[in-house]
Amino acid sequence: MANWIDISQPLTNDMAHWPGDTPFRYSLTYSKEETGSVNIGQMAASLHTGTHVDAPFHYDSKGKTIDMLDLERYIGEAVVVDVSEHDEINSEVLKKVDLKGKTRVLLKTSLPNNPKKFPDNMPTIAPDVAAYLQEKGVTLLGVDIPSVDQTDSKELATHHALYNHEINILENIMLDHVEAGIYELISLPLAIHGADGSPVRAVIKPLATEERNR
Repeated sequence: MANWIDISQPLTNDMAHWPGDTPFRYSLTYSKEETGSVNIGQMAASLHTGTHVDAPFHYDSKGKTIDMLDLERYIGEAVVVDVSEHDEINSEVLKKVDLKGKTRVLLKTSLPNNPKKFPDNMPTIAPDVAAYLQEKGVTLLGVDIPSVDQTDSKELATHHALYNHEINILENIMLDHVEAGIYELISLPLAIHGADGSPVRAVIKPLATEERNR
């Protein structure tokens, strides 16, 4: 039986974070020696730290918050697509891939997975992928880069395009060690009331042909 593969960035005190955003920090509030029974830790972080889900409220003040999203979109069959030959991933690139019957798409780009360094440059996800993915029935797009838009973008055109085409966003997954193919995906966000996003523990498991055809 195939094992689950962790595709999430580990949360560490030296991990990279979005420039200007709150870095991740974990520490002990009380030690077992102090309490006499348990260690108690605390953490602080941006909700967009490491592998995370964006809620529409992140880029639209009238959009749904993380606790309002449909959890079904984050669990189930997903296809990992290798687009590492392209600096820009647009609809023409995705048209070369068989997405028939696929509702969750994970893009493996050319950016090396390095949780401890925020990238100086990263591939571009063109806004026109949204309409094409919706046409194919896709409801979740995952990417192995910090954002579906460039770091300096203020318009967030791809975020809004995906939102307008009812496609949810999973960012900063790690796919360097993953081959293209069909997998079972679990990437549940936390139920943080009123929040604009959530870190997730994302895992995948290869699906055999007979499992895919059930």
